[in-house]
Amino acid sequence: MLKQVEDGVAVVACTTCRHSADARDDAEGQRGGARLASALKAVQASDPAYADVAVQEMPCLFACQDFCTIHLRAPAKVGYVLGRFEPSEDAARAILDYAKLYGESAFGQVPFKQWPQGVKGHFITRTPPAGFVVE
Repeated sequence: MLKQVEDGVAVVACTTCRHSADARDDAEGQRGGARLASALKAVQASDPAYADVAVQEMPCLFACQDFCTIHLRAPAKVGYVLGRFEPSEDAARAILDYAKLYGESAFGQVPFKQWPQGVKGHFITRTPPAGFVVE
C-alpha cells in the first residue's frame, strides 16, 4: 500500500533497518532505522535551516546488506541511497546537511568538496529521476 506524501526534497528513513552489521536491535530492543529516523526528526526540528527538507519514514528500503539506510530524493533530481550510519544525532546532522545542499543543487549532484564528512563512504546507489538518465 502506498501513502502519499508531500513532493519535495526528502530524506526517507528505513525504520526497520538493522542497528549495525552485527545486531538487529540495540540494547533497548529498538531497530537502528527507527533510532536514525528519530534522530533525523529531532535534528530537523531543532534547526530552521532544515525546514525545506522533509523527513519521511517507511519500512524496509530493501538495502538489508547495509544498516541504517536512507533514500534522498526530490522531483527531477538524481536520488541516492545511503547507509551504514550509526543511528546518532551526528549522522542525522550530516545527512540533513547533505540533503540541504542536494536541495539547493540544480539536478541533485553536489560537488564532492562540499560533502559533509559524515556522508562520505555511505553512498550505496544513485537513481535517475523518472524520465531521465544521467549523462
